[in-house]
Amino acid sequence: MTYRVVLWGTGNVGRNALIGIDARPDLELAGVWVSNPDKVGRDAGELAGLGRLGVTATNDAEAVLALRPDCVVYTSMADVRLDEAMEDLTRILRAGVNVVSSSPVFLQFPDDEVGAPIHRAALEGGVSIWVNGVDPGFANDWLPLTITGISERITQVRCMEILNYSTYAQPTVLFDVMGFGRPMDETPLLLSPTVLTLAWGSVVRQLAAGLDVELEGIEESYTRLPAPETFEIDAGTVEKGTAAALRFEVRGMRGGRPVVVLEHVTRLRDDLGPDWPQPAGQGSYRVEVRGEPDYTLDLQLLGTNGDHNTAGLKATAMRLVNAVPSVVAAPAGLLTALDLPLVTGRGLVR
Repeated sequence: MTYRVVLWGTGNVGRNALIGIDARPDLELAGVWVSNPDKVGRDAGELAGLGRLGVTATNDAEAVLALRPDCVVYTSMADVRLDEAMEDLTRILRAGVNVVSSSPVFLQFPDDEVGAPIHRAALEGGVSIWVNGVDPGFANDWLPLTITGISERITQVRCMEILNYSTYAQPTVLFDVMGFGRPMDETPLLLSPTVLTLAWGSVVRQLAAGLDVELEGIEESYTRLPAPETFEIDAGTVEKGTAAALRFEVRGMRGGRPVVVLEHVTRLRDDLGPDWPQPAGQGSYRVEVRGEPDYTLDLQLLGTNGDHNTAGLKATAMRLVNAVPSVVAAPAGLLTALDLPLVTGRGLVR
């Protein structure tokens, strides 16, 4: 069966999703929606460094929904446009189109109140929506849950992202959202009270649900380190004394101790925070399952261009693209990773 899909957004993740859609023999690119006026009217293939695909990018939402695709691959940023992203998703679902989306990340496993509007819109349209990626996503849902399947007993599950973001060319996320390159006494959006829990609490709750653990609460904490000197990254300049490294935890508590933990260790230079956890290879997602026995698994990232951040973007994109058939076939509503069958790279071996 061939599924007709529309790509919604051609930024860092969207470009990789477009390449992924083109790579799958069971997916047909029906349309592309873009927000940048400079991209309107261009062939979709040009936006991702491919040859001409014969699909023209547009900023007319009604036009792409009128194509009646089976699914929209939604990769538009939601970090600084949350209300607009929620409106987009509601509109698409009510139009009777399934969605796989990389944002907003809290919809990966929301509580009933937060997820209700999107779930209701999906039911009204008779379609499904699945929000996922690599983190939040595969690195802290199926990957750790699979490892727990070979445990005798478990005392803690810890999911870690250990990455250098210096080659991540997304200044809005790095500077405005995460606060890198900003004064150390300035609190960025990501580190405002409860925002870490809003973004990654879904990870902790989903793991707890997958392990049938009732949490007593969720706690969060963070530490930042300043730049020892001024230096350049792909997204811009980081001045001496401004934030250049971040480590945070979101902890699911039970019995007064953390039993499910999401931890990020983010550097803009490899020499920062030498006493913090170090990655396997250039960068990695690490799962630690403590109990009997203890397990540690590192998922190393590396794109064919030699960059780990490219691999992370591709992982996010392909987590969505490869799930299209399963999401289209699923019952209507807001789905989580616990609702879907195993999604593999079926059909991708050449």
